[in-house]
Amino acid sequence: MTTRGETRSRTLRTAAALFRAQGYHGTGLNQVLAAGGLPKGSLYFHFPGGKEQLAVESVRQAGADVTTGIEAALASTPDPAAALDRVVEMLGEHLAASGFREGCPVATVALDAAADNEPIRTACAEVYADWEALVAARLAAAGAAEPEELATVLVAAVEGGLLLARTRRDLAPLHAVRARLRALLDAERSIR
Repeated sequence: MTTRGETRSRTLRTAAALFRAQGYHGTGLNQVLAAGGLPKGSLYFHFPGGKEQLAVESVRQAGADVTTGIEAALASTPDPAAALDRVVEMLGEHLAASGFREGCPVATVALDAAADNEPIRTACAEVYADWEALVAARLAAAGAAEPEELATVLVAAVEGGLLLARTRRDLAPLHAVRARLRALLDAERSIR
């Protein structure tokens, strides 16, 4: 028998994958239920705020999953450039494994709904801020000048690389971004 916690977790995972692939407006609640094999009454039981609450929580959960990957990459090496390689590899592998349907777990929702929905915009902004803070902390520990600004550049560039890779159905843009960011990080290191 499935527990309430398992049903809620499965709903969030299913919604996150669908929102990641199709966006907020492109994903219907009946589709979430069907894709997750979920009972009809479970959605509003677990998410009384409906689709908006489901989107906010699924963006946060999917963002936390990526945060875990970023933390693992950062913990694996003191070198920010090597950590960047690992993060880009992780994101690229997921993108390719999904048939180029699932890029960043935040971007599709942010582009689709954040302009019109403050709770969703806030959730997206919080996830991006978490990622930037993690990267900035590592950059600061490595002695980078202006680590917060550099972290914003890194996150924004990788995000753009993911979008281009998804659109082209080719990881080459993501690899090009990684190479240029590596050069930027190497230049930053040589300035010190």
